Amino acid sequence: MEEKSEIRKRIAERKKDFSESELKTLSSGIMERLEDNVILKCAKTVLMYYSLPDEVNTHDLVEKLSKEKTVLLPVVKGDELELRVYTGKECMQKGSFNIDEPQGEAYDDLISIDVAIIPGVSFDRHGNRLGRGKGYYDRFLKRLNTFKIGVCFGFQLSDEIPHSELDVAMDEVWTEDGYVSKK
Repeated sequence: MEEKSEIRKRIAERKKDFSESELKTLSSGIMERLEDNVILKCAKTVLMYYSLPDEVNTHDLVEKLSKEKTVLLPVVKGDELELRVYTGKECMQKGSFNIDEPQGEAYDDLISIDVAIIPGVSFDRHGNRLGRGKGYYDRFLKRLNTFKIGVCFGFQLSDEIPHSELDVAMDEVWTEDGYVSKK
């Protein structure tokens, strides 16, 4: 089995094969498929992420969903993630790791979250997720008892992700080709 560091390196190399425009086109396909997901359609409160340039781009979907649902975004606080309500691009500020983050009070009602859309460096077909290596999402997701959807580009799929009891698997994984996994 490939080591986590090897997978991260392989995926980083693959991303170099794609222009920003190509990644945005692939992202649009993933977001369109997600919009049709019945769980997301029925959700009232959605945990998303505000994508970095090398991640599946979520900016348009975050904006669109925020007009009809409560959209939560993670904010890095020390070694943990806390959630805040997205209220518009104009209310975002650069935070840790130069990530755009919403301002305002922490959102603590985790039980109200209907679905979580989670990024990853790589996923396998069993829903196992490989992050950037800091453990923010793994620590946070252990506290979150909701349906979890991992999103990535098709080239980010791996045959098998090394995992342990500390890792939290996704219920589904989606790429530009559609649904690829269920745990």
